[in-house]
Formats: sequence, structure tokens, C-alpha cells
Amino acid sequence: MSVQTSVSNQNQVNVAFLEAFSHAWNSHDIDELMTFVTDNCVFHTAAGPGLQGSTFSGREAVRESFQLVWKNFPDAQWLDGEHFVSGDRAVSESTFCATKPDGSRIEARMVDVFTLHDGKIQVKNAFRKDRPAFFNSDR
Repeated sequence: MSVQTSVSNQNQVNVAFLEAFSHAWNSHDIDELMTFVTDNCVFHTAAGPGLQGSTFSGREAVRESFQLVWKNFPDAQWLDGEHFVSGDRAVSESTFCATKPDGSRIEARMVDVFTLHDGKIQVKNAFRKDRPAFFNSDR
């Protein structure tokens, strides 16, 4: 058995797992969402002051940062998802759609690059196109 196959079997993460993770995001269900991540999870946001955006480490910090996304964007959705898994890495590509507090809209393609461990997501590293926000009449 190859190392790649062994890692994949150990992780037990597949496209259906990533689709369910995406569904939890779109449902804004923090308890469900947290079932997909490890206790020592890390979240690198799409924006922030650091090279990796802003980084949140550990279950409680990641939980709070996920909830902050919904607080800042109460109608946030990740649409048109495409997913794949390769060994201990996975990728989800989607269109992030949300309304900013000033009423402008964000619609931009994005990807999450995941590092997997023991059948869960250990690292979620988010990347998003830097498209300017617009008002519905500006589209």
C-alpha cells in the first residue's frame, strides 16, 4: 500500500465531507461546522495584516472567527462549490456572496486549501479574488 493511499484512508475525507462542510457554512450552523475540524485547528483568513491574512489557532479561537464571518456578513453564502481531495490535502472552490454593512455586495471566486488529519480539517487556508465590492446597480 502506498503512503498516499494510507493517508487518504486514514483521513476518510472525501468530496461528500467537503460538501457537508460547505452546507454547514451556508446554514450558518457553528455547532455542525465545528464537527469537521480538529481540536488543534488553524484558520488563515482571506484578509488581514499578516502574510497568511489573520491566523486563528485552536478550537475556541477558530470557532469565534467563523462566527465573526457571519456577524460581518449575515447573508454570507458560498455557492457553486467544486471540491477535491488528494491525500492529506483538499481544496474547495466556490463563489463567496455577501452584503457588507454599507450595503455593497461582494461576489468573488475563492478557494479554501485544507490540510487534513485523522478524518478532519486541521488547517483551513482561505484565498479570495480581490474584486471591488459593488452596489446592485453597479453590476
